[in-house]
Amino acid sequence: MNFSKRLRAEGKGFRLADRDPKFHGDLSRESAEALQAAQLVELQSFQDRLYAADTHSVLLVLQGMDAAGKDGIIKHVMSGVNPAGCEVHPFKAPSATELDHDYLWRCHQKVPERGRIGIFNRSYYEEVLVVRVHPEILDRQRLPAGSTKQPKIWERRYREIRDFEQQLHDNGTRVVKCLLHMSPEEQFDRFLQRIDDPAKNWKFEAGDVEERGHWHEYQEAFEEMVLATSTDDAPWHVIPADRKWFARVAVSAILLDALKEIGPAYPDVSDEHRKELQKIRERLVAGGKRPRAPKGPKP
Repeated sequence: MNFSKRLRAEGKGFRLADRDPKFHGDLSRESAEALQAAQLVELQSFQDRLYAADTHSVLLVLQGMDAAGKDGIIKHVMSGVNPAGCEVHPFKAPSATELDHDYLWRCHQKVPERGRIGIFNRSYYEEVLVVRVHPEILDRQRLPAGSTKQPKIWERRYREIRDFEQQLHDNGTRVVKCLLHMSPEEQFDRFLQRIDDPAKNWKFEAGDVEERGHWHEYQEAFEEMVLATSTDDAPWHVIPADRKWFARVAVSAILLDALKEIGPAYPDVSDEHRKELQKIRERLVAGGKRPRAPKGPKP
C-alpha cells in the first residue's frame, strides 16, 4: 500500500465521515508489524544521513482526540532511532509566559534544528480545535479588541498557519501532519481500559470525559482544519486509528516517504581532506598495534 497517497486528505470534497477509522487495507497485524520493523531500519539510516547533512529537518505533527494513540505512535515508530537526532514536544494548556506571546510563538521555539526529526504531540492546531470548540478560551488570550470576531478569527488563523508552515518548508523543514481518526466506540473502550488497569490510571483525567461530550463539534473542527490547511507542501494525512498497529505502520511509512523525498546524503569530502585522513591513518599504523584496553579490578 502507498500509505502517503492512500491516506492523504485532498480536494474540496474531503469529508472526515467518509474515512473509516477501522480501515486497514489488506494488512494483517503480523504483516504490519513485520513491515514496521523493516521501516525502522530504513528510518535509522535516513535519520543518520539527515543528521550528517545538516541541511533539512522534519517536523511530525500528531493531532487527534484523547486516547487516539499519539504516545504509542511516538514510542513505537521512533523506537531504536538515535535520541541525539530526535526530539518530542507535547503541548498542553499555554503558560502565562506563552499567553504573553502570539499563539505560534511557543511552537516556533520547538521547531527542530537542521538535521533533526521533531515530533509535536498536539501543536499550534489546538488553537483552531480546542479553542474553537471552547471559544471562551479566547478571553484569556488578551487579544486586541475586535480581533476575536467569528468566523474571521478562524479564517485568519488558518491563513497564519499555512504561512507558518510554508516558511518552514521554504527553509528546509518538511512538515508531516497526521490526524489520528478514531471512532467514539474505540475511545469508549480505551477510556475503560485506562480506568480498569491500574498501570494506566495516570493517563485518565475527568476532563477527558467532558471533552468526549463535544465529539461532534471536534469532528467538524477537524474537518474544517484539514480543508483549510492541507497544502501541497504540508498535506494532512488522515490515519485510521481504531487499530493501533495499523496507525503505527501508516505513520511510520508516511514519515519515511518524507525522508526519501528529502534524500539526505552524507557530506562530500574534499580530495585534500581525504589526503589528510590518509596521512593520519599512516601515522596511526606506523605507531604500532592498537593499545590494549586497561584491565579492570578483579572481582
